[in-house]
Amino acid sequence: MPRRRRRSRVSALEGGREEEAPPEAAAVPSAPLTSQQQTEAAAERILLRGIFEIRRGSCDVVLSERALRWRPILPERPAGDSKYDWLCKEEFIELKDIFSVKLKRRCSVKQQRSGTLLGITLFICLKKQQNKLKNSTLDLINLSEDHCDIWFRQFKKILAGFPNRPKSLKIFLNPQSHKKEATHVYHEKVEPLLKLAGIKTDVTIMEYEGHALSLLKECELQGFDGVVCVGGDGSASEVAHALLLRAQKNAGMETDRILTPVRAQLPLGLIPAGSTNVLAHSLHGVPHVVTATLHIIMGHVQLVDVCTFSTTGKLLRFGFSAMFGFGGRTLALAEKYRWMSPNQRRDFAVVKALAKLKREQRSPKSDCNDQWQMIQGQFLNVSIMAIPCLCSVAPRGLAPTTRLNNGSMALIIARNTSRSEFIKHLKRYASVKNQFNFPFVETYTVEEVKVHPRNNTSGYNPEEEDETASENGFPWNVDGDLMEVSSEVHIRLHPRLISLYGGSMEEVNDSKVTCNCF
Repeated sequence: MPRRRRRSRVSALEGGREEEAPPEAAAVPSAPLTSQQQTEAAAERILLRGIFEIRRGSCDVVLSERALRWRPILPERPAGDSKYDWLCKEEFIELKDIFSVKLKRRCSVKQQRSGTLLGITLFICLKKQQNKLKNSTLDLINLSEDHCDIWFRQFKKILAGFPNRPKSLKIFLNPQSHKKEATHVYHEKVEPLLKLAGIKTDVTIMEYEGHALSLLKECELQGFDGVVCVGGDGSASEVAHALLLRAQKNAGMETDRILTPVRAQLPLGLIPAGSTNVLAHSLHGVPHVVTATLHIIMGHVQLVDVCTFSTTGKLLRFGFSAMFGFGGRTLALAEKYRWMSPNQRRDFAVVKALAKLKREQRSPKSDCNDQWQMIQGQFLNVSIMAIPCLCSVAPRGLAPTTRLNNGSMALIIARNTSRSEFIKHLKRYASVKNQFNFPFVETYTVEEVKVHPRNNTSGYNPEEEDETASENGFPWNVDGDLMEVSSEVHIRLHPRLISLYGGSMEEVNDSKVTCNCF
């Protein structure tokens, strides 16, 4: 499959109108500007300059339009003495990495509201390895109320100038996700960070399947800057589907037959609190709650491709990925054993589905340049994925060469083969080996697919019990949700249809994957 050039998003600081440093700040004694600082000042206007204690040392601190820089103040030494030059090394943080500022005070039991002013605390978003983000702090110590107030107000003004950062969020929380941990995850890890950033929230508890869908059809969203889902893949997919349906309705379109859908009007944040968290993992590179929360706070937004699933011209739903065959049957079996723990239920369903491995008589069609090409045969599994589908059992992704917004889907077909060979294929997802390097596996890059059922189900034993089939049809796994359809399913890709809170992530090291591309 050909590699596609990755698009990156470059965000620039949107600050307020530049102002001269107030007299109080200018009056604070400080060391003269170095040649490097003079060069930077010429290209970037200095807003404030003063003395603060940072990490137990007095520093000359300069606040410019894009960065906060500081350098230790050292006693004068003889000319030519470079012994302590390393101590004068300048440090800096970019203003776009600061998400909150607070006045730092010494508080005691008797002083519950305010105490002696100590300085200013900056709350910073730092990037660690493997796409993780963490929050950190930097204290600027100065006991002058007037001095700190000037700097504090300037920091607040700068932070208010970032246009994508949300000030108010609508939160949907699924308390039943995974081991019913979503409520704990939100209150212990997410809510404190949102409060620290000064973001207002309105939380709705999802009480049943389809609850978010019914609410988002009618609820007032005008006062919110974004929507956040705390839960697993099923919950996240439901909220995304609901936002897109609402966008079509607001645009005056019929929501049951959509040819060219319009983009969702609000960005969606995904807080991973499920058992697999494929959507959040693919978006952030890691299923890490703090990382997902900080992306929301920082206003990191990227457009993501979405699929429509239709049958006989009627829209079934919006989604990001789907599996038919083994993947659909495994989910259908897992749904029958909800009383088990999530990990036990998943493992049990996989083993049972492998024990009753069946081939499907289906005909996926792929479209490119308005020319349909048909692939017929007996298939163990058919996957259609618009995102990489990273998860714990597939750290490189179920579709490792697909990106979030490259305008194409991965069609992966596993033809009929022995159970042992199919298991080898599945095990490859957890390794660095190429999971597609089997004669029975075919991969395609497509924009549109139709999966057409044959009239008979050759390969099935009519006397053998089929726990997954129902009167509504055979099971599909769409973003971790069960969808049962008996007729042809038409899957179309719609590029960059929804905005999701998340930053560009490091590329996963992929082994070479060969494919047929239409």
